[in-house]
Amino acid sequence: MADVELVDGVRRLVIVGASLGAARVVEEARRIGFDGEITVIGEEAHGPYDRPPLTKEFLAGEDEPEPFWHLPDPDSQGVKLFTGTKALSLDSRNRRVRTDKWDIEYDALVIAVGAQPRPLDVDGAQLEGVTTLRTLGQARAIREALEPGARVVVVGAGFIGGEVASSARARGADVTLVEALELPLVGAVGSLVAERLAYLHRQYDVDLLTRTKVRQIRGHGRAEKVSLSDGTTVPADLVIVGIGVEPATGWLRGSGVAISDGVACSPYLESTVPGVYAVGDVARWVNPWNGRSTRMEHWTSTGEQAEFVVRNALTTDRRPCSITPYFWSEWYGHKLQLLGEPADEVELIGHGGATDPFLAQYRYDGQLVGAFGFDRTGPLMKLRTAVAERLSWQSMLRRPEGTART
Repeated sequence: MADVELVDGVRRLVIVGASLGAARVVEEARRIGFDGEITVIGEEAHGPYDRPPLTKEFLAGEDEPEPFWHLPDPDSQGVKLFTGTKALSLDSRNRRVRTDKWDIEYDALVIAVGAQPRPLDVDGAQLEGVTTLRTLGQARAIREALEPGARVVVVGAGFIGGEVASSARARGADVTLVEALELPLVGAVGSLVAERLAYLHRQYDVDLLTRTKVRQIRGHGRAEKVSLSDGTTVPADLVIVGIGVEPATGWLRGSGVAISDGVACSPYLESTVPGVYAVGDVARWVNPWNGRSTRMEHWTSTGEQAEFVVRNALTTDRRPCSITPYFWSEWYGHKLQLLGEPADEVELIGHGGATDPFLAQYRYDGQLVGAFGFDRTGPLMKLRTAVAERLSWQSMLRRPEGTART
């Protein structure tokens, strides 16, 4: 953003949530020349860090790696970073954030609190050994429990559940993966791709149980057995729950900020309260790319949103936030990438076994709207512009040998 004009009167930028979104907002604000006061409030004892490695190399590695810190030296960027500080409420009339320590006034506020893991609502979910995975502390506790022969039950076969199952197998644990739907990630990638992902789990000796729910967790003070909806019981030393997240918006009650599965935002990522914006997992807005109300939980999307938030909150050059979704994951040493969104019409390029590379292209209403790559980074990235512009299927369609259509 070159030669931008900053908004008069905005000298105090406050960010609630010491997250990736917060780090990106700080970096972008300083990059465009904002020299006002920046305050970041975080509930964890740590500053902003990269969460994706928590389910990948952090769990699977022989030695515990240090997380990648996005704000290693807040002082160098003129940032007041308050860790271990919980936001309690927002007084939007007086432009003030109330915390458990003191009140902080703002001219522009960015909500970057992210989301909290959805709890498992069954008897025994509070036993020791039952956990979610969202924080560095939880990742450390799980890592200590992942030893050869440990019996691990992962509840939820989404992207996070798949990463945890993969990391647990890499450390020699025995893994049971429980999924309520008929296939893992079927809603995110479609049935054709989801079938291959199911085979992949089983190829690496994960006991994948689909159309199955947890009914109860039993044990004497600590999880020992998991009772399932099909009547079976699975032994467990550790139960890791990954059944989705809920935006952390409870502290905004009574503030005037509208909530609808996240902070309801305009196309400019501004909430219903002027001067209050949202970024990351907590933000819901109508994405011009597909015209639908959207809340993205992707690492890459957060960085893109941060640029729009800074532009719209601090400069006179306001622009609607349009993002082409992109997400990547790593399972069992393989790269999974999702670009755009799935659709019922799919072109699958590449045959073979569960571990062989393939590319899926998704079509909707005559347009190329998405692609999924399994160890096919190059071909998938070549489609980024086409998916972003939703080019016609006919202009993009290729039918090489080995192409399957559904």
